[in-house]
Amino acid sequence: MNYMGIDHHKQYSHMTVLDEKGKIVKAGHVLNRRKEVESFLEGCREGLLAVIEAGRATYTMVDLLEELGVDVKMAHLLQVKAIAQAKIKTDKRDSKILAHLLRADLIPEVYRRDYANRASQRVLRHRMSYVRMRTQIKNRIRTLLAQQREEIREIAESQTHLFGVHGMKVLRELELAGRDNEMLKSLMKTYDHLQRCIKQSDALVREIYDNCVEARLISTIPGFGRFFSVLVVTEIVDIERFASDRKLHSYVGVIPSTHESGERSYHGKLVNQGNKWLRWAVVEVVWPAIRADFDIRVLYERYAKRKGANSAKIVVTRRLLTIIYRVLKEKRTFIPYKRETNRLPSCLN
Repeated sequence: MNYMGIDHHKQYSHMTVLDEKGKIVKAGHVLNRRKEVESFLEGCREGLLAVIEAGRATYTMVDLLEELGVDVKMAHLLQVKAIAQAKIKTDKRDSKILAHLLRADLIPEVYRRDYANRASQRVLRHRMSYVRMRTQIKNRIRTLLAQQREEIREIAESQTHLFGVHGMKVLRELELAGRDNEMLKSLMKTYDHLQRCIKQSDALVREIYDNCVEARLISTIPGFGRFFSVLVVTEIVDIERFASDRKLHSYVGVIPSTHESGERSYHGKLVNQGNKWLRWAVVEVVWPAIRADFDIRVLYERYAKRKGANSAKIVVTRRLLTIIYRVLKEKRTFIPYKRETNRLPSCLN
């Protein structure tokens, strides 16, 4: 059995192959091309086990190696302390340490997503990038209008929804002075283009939603529309990998940091780790959920009086994650609060 550590980069990877005794069999820089990788693996592919740190483009190398018949493990970057705490950090050293950790069976692995799930992630990221750019264009338009003469500012401020149907009509009819008018027209064209791109990406999201039973279950929870429902299911992948709702809270990063020493215990700020996309989605849904569901609204108001609005928002975020966990675990729709029963449904207890 041989063990290979891979320090992966965008253009190349540094690979180190060790035998069972820890002796280097082969090592070197390899371009991330199929022929280059095949050439490097000649003579040591049989019985080879590889490890690579999880990263943005890691799956391209993982897929390639598995096509070549190599078993691959994906290491959790933050938990590979031997690399994170090294004072001397080079590609050669990192790949060698990874190979040694693999040989000793000390690799902390991350969850492996299949190709379909990664494709769904790309669709969601694609749409979010367009929405982010649209927000930037909106801000540029508002800034440009705020720098105009009083009459123009009053027209813009009189619009309740500046980027609604009527507001857009007003914007297109505005005539600014000099180059400002050219910039406004250019920004409006960019905005319209992004609107079309978002509409096209919405169709891709709708296709995923229609073919995903779990996403349709999540959409029954207050505040969750089509996009956030698909995002939640895509990021969670398989609810069975979480032993409890608390494990899901930890994965999202909405649990407080804990410091213990002797008999003293202190809970601080939220941990600065977790799935940022899932955390963003659930936090965004908090206010719509508060407005839509009686029980969630009562929960928020109770904690807001005691600990403040921000703490109450985190409490509601954890409650929504617990609801998500139980809806997916029990494969059922959300059960809304019923005043006449004087009892919380099981998914809210």
